[in-house]
Amino acid sequence: MTSFTAPGLSVESATTVSDTLQERLSALNDLHLTLKHIHWNVVGANFIGVHEMIDPQVDLVRGYADTLAERIATLGSSPRGTAKAIEDDRSWGDYSIGRDTAQAHLGALDLVYDGFITSHRSAIEKIGKIDPITEDILIGQTAELEKFQWFVRAHLESYTGELANAGQSSESAAAEAARTAN
Repeated sequence: MTSFTAPGLSVESATTVSDTLQERLSALNDLHLTLKHIHWNVVGANFIGVHEMIDPQVDLVRGYADTLAERIATLGSSPRGTAKAIEDDRSWGDYSIGRDTAQAHLGALDLVYDGFITSHRSAIEKIGKIDPITEDILIGQTAELEKFQWFVRAHLESYTGELANAGQSSESAAAEAARTAN
């Protein structure tokens, strides 16, 4: 941490915000890689629709990572954007689905978004008491990520409103449920 931060924030507060943002930066970098992995490994009848739906998500998530890294720097800290940083900050498992159908990947991706959005909301709650500027950044990101999850869920939803992967707690189980749903 340098000896300066954004006006109106103490160095201690800025450090708390930066530490929280670093974890979210690593999560965004991991999400970007997961989305690209899905983009490369999706197959089946809905291949092209899902393949093309993922790229805008990749681009936006990469931009979100850049925004958080620059906010960390603005607050006087040094953002870490390396693979080692992702590994060190990770409290989640690696994406577990390889080459598979569009439905299987979407079933698993829905769970990825559940975890990611929940963690972003936790960061919002923690940071909001300290820095409303950073809170606003995270709120905007979360809104768009929730919209992406809706896009994913639209592929998993039945006409009765039930998700093909409902009740599953692992990516592999969610993928299997979505793959075999009617």
